[in-house]
Amino acid sequence: MAKKKSGKPHISFSESLIVIICILLILGYLIIIKAQSPQVPLFFSVILLMFYGFIRGFSWEVIMDGIEEGIKPGIIPLVIFLMIGILIATWIYAGTIPTIMYFGFKLISIKFFLPMVFVTCSLIALVCGSSFTTISTLGIAFMGIGETLGISLGLTAGAIVSGAFFGANVSPLSGTANLAAAIGDVDLYDHIKSLIWTDLPAWLISIVIYFITGLNHGNANLKMIISMSNELQNNFWISWWVLLPVILLLVTAWLKMPAVPSLAFGAIFAIVIGWIHKPIGINRLANYIMNGYVAHTGNANMDTLLSKGGISSMLSSLSLIIFALILGGLLINYGIIKSLIIGIEKFINSAGKLIFATAITCIGVNILVGEQYLSIILPGESFKESFKNRSLPSTYLTRVLSDAGGAVNAIVPWSVSGVFISGALQINPFKYIPFAFFPIIVAILTILIGFILSHKDKRSKINSMR
Repeated sequence: MAKKKSGKPHISFSESLIVIICILLILGYLIIIKAQSPQVPLFFSVILLMFYGFIRGFSWEVIMDGIEEGIKPGIIPLVIFLMIGILIATWIYAGTIPTIMYFGFKLISIKFFLPMVFVTCSLIALVCGSSFTTISTLGIAFMGIGETLGISLGLTAGAIVSGAFFGANVSPLSGTANLAAAIGDVDLYDHIKSLIWTDLPAWLISIVIYFITGLNHGNANLKMIISMSNELQNNFWISWWVLLPVILLLVTAWLKMPAVPSLAFGAIFAIVIGWIHKPIGINRLANYIMNGYVAHTGNANMDTLLSKGGISSMLSSLSLIIFALILGGLLINYGIIKSLIIGIEKFINSAGKLIFATAITCIGVNILVGEQYLSIILPGESFKESFKNRSLPSTYLTRVLSDAGGAVNAIVPWSVSGVFISGALQINPFKYIPFAFFPIIVAILTILIGFILSHKDKRSKINSMR
């Protein structure tokens, strides 16, 4: 019998659903119930999926192509992760992060700490268009301040993530905002205006929650804050000058320079500034870049807070992302994701259900593939014609793609964003996810508002026909 040239058997909707449920059960049991690191469950899922594909009739060539295609979208994010590890180490060496912490101790009130973190991260991400940059710079400093103030690390990280992803969602410089607008063939600023219906209410609800939560905290340990401030002054260069790398990063973002060279310039600039104040040898500098900065202040808490960064600190995160991308690549190459989307479309008989299905698909791609851009591209391309056939504004589609695709990536533990946040802030993702209010609220609102607006549009059409 001649071998099929395509090497790609057809996977039905029901079979695709069974495969997905099995994968989710494996991940859920091992990660949530058994509290294992996500790398091993994802590794087992990848191995099982590879052998499932082979038994099902896919050639090894097709399987290897799925692995390769899955990793390709993650190459730049993987490089960005390495660059951020270097950036963190060099910014501590230069005194940039210690300076942000020092002035933060002087300016921040414990009762208003969480809303201030949320607002500040929102503004910085809005200006630079990058949630990753905001989290890996201000985020690290805020984590140190929050720990000193005695505030839950999960709460602090949740406020950082919420602010960073709101800013990135609505920034005209954001890659996800531009991608969502491009997928829907709409003007970028029309897309951003459409987010007023969901992102602004989600932002207001979030800040109220952070404000109320902050009021529940008692007074900070002032002696510890004074002690930490003194340690920072005694061991690092505390000056407005060391904030220049932050300004450089913002300028390169405005100039729309790609993230990799922007981060590289930020790290090099920090090295120059740090060397002016405290010259070190090439071997010691290379050690910082590879293994991270190691603080020796004499204060155990301070040493823990400021011993971070380096290429090696990101390697665990890189392995997790690679396994997640491979899993997603195999699911896509087998046609399982496509089969699920086609199957979902059969149950859509109203505009509200279409918006709901698009949002659920975005969330599903985030969970199964873990790649932020694919969570926008796959549902966007799949449902675009359905929105046109129902005469729904394209901004309805792009809003869902940003809210349920781009923002939700932050609250999936094994996604690119989830792994990055966990690595940069040194926190278990399950500790911050319950407190990342914005991504959770905006995903719910985009579905509710979708039903409301689609019903409103339907009534308007009926009235216009009378």
